[in-house]
Amino acid sequence: MTDFAVLDLVPVREGGTLAEAFAAATDLARAAEAAGAKRFWVAEHHAMDGIAGGATSVVLAHIGNATSRIRIGSGGIMLPNHTPFQIAEQFGTLDALFPGRIDLGLGRAPGAGPELQRALRKNLNQAAEYFPQDVVELRALLTGDIDLPIHATPGLGAQVELWMLGSSLFGAQLAAKLGLPYAFAAHFAPDHLDAALAVYRRDFQPSAALDKPNVMVAMNVFAADTEADARLLASSQQQSFVRLRTGNPGKLPPPVADYSDTLPAPAQAMLAHLGQAAAVGTPAQVRQSIAEFVQRTGADEIMLCGATYDPAARIRSLELTLDACENALAG
Repeated sequence: MTDFAVLDLVPVREGGTLAEAFAAATDLARAAEAAGAKRFWVAEHHAMDGIAGGATSVVLAHIGNATSRIRIGSGGIMLPNHTPFQIAEQFGTLDALFPGRIDLGLGRAPGAGPELQRALRKNLNQAAEYFPQDVVELRALLTGDIDLPIHATPGLGAQVELWMLGSSLFGAQLAAKLGLPYAFAAHFAPDHLDAALAVYRRDFQPSAALDKPNVMVAMNVFAADTEADARLLASSQQQSFVRLRTGNPGKLPPPVADYSDTLPAPAQAMLAHLGQAAAVGTPAQVRQSIAEFVQRTGADEIMLCGATYDPAARIRSLELTLDACENALAG
């Protein structure tokens, strides 16, 4: 049986406010819980006008209070931005507040210019080099599997589910070595998907947390009553992606009909490339695309991504998707 999760960047739309973005994230998490999703993750981004999830653990506390059963977590925390001790305290606190519901997805990408590095007081490229050691230290702070000279309180003994995130072979290799579940970010970087999953499964070493490989793959999913409506919904995120890749990021724009047709060939090719990890259309079309993607990847879980300008439309898309896929991917 394939499980489903939801990734939210807490998008801030053009003409909207931060308060509206957080309210929309809360509504989406409640809807995901009601529809049967297994987990709801928030991603850490900084200094981006259109993304409000920078203080990830704070956002998760808010979402935890608004829900009761769904697992909540980070997709992910960029560990080079922090110290392992700080993250152990933050997610140990979340585990104490919402026991048995907390995931901690970890990423390595420094992805920051000199201004953000100064603001974070970090040499992020250098910090990224210590990522494997920091993951081991963070796990020890939570589990006590290595005797450290200091204990995190909250933190030590917390039942936090650790995940390794990645979009390249590096994360797959580290997840396999440490015996962690692995989530691949195919929704924005599909190039190394098949190779990374093959490496992870081939080299996986069982751990105290996991006895066999566990794979989650992210894909962009937009469902609506008609294919045209679904493509219209997807155009807001497509615009954001093109703007980001061309050095002009901003808030989430309103949808534009036939948006990709207005683009030059290189931009069209970029969106088409991302389309290999996407499902856009009617519920039946989305179900078929997801089934084919699961068959290709062997994913144990699919993480549904995709921001819409109208928050209600994303909830509707999620409900249509999960309803269409219920029991369809069993086996």
